[in-house]
Amino acid sequence: MAQFYVNQNQQTGGEHEVHVEGCDFMPFEQNLLELGGHDDCANALEVAKNTYDEVNGCKHCCPDCHTK
Repeated sequence: MAQFYVNQNQQTGGEHEVHVEGCDFMPFEQNLLELGGHDDCANALEVAKNTYDEVNGCKHCCPDCHTK
């Protein structure tokens, strides 16, 4: 089970990006909101949607959930 985080800062498109722990493109720690352990990025995105209306998976560490 991987640990997921969402960037509290919006991307240029307005979405908040979800990352898996260890991603080379994770934002600074103070900008992260922990989403907990999940079997896949889809579950992590659902949890992130409880906080943010627009979320997207990182194209590098969550390509299956990257749409923009």
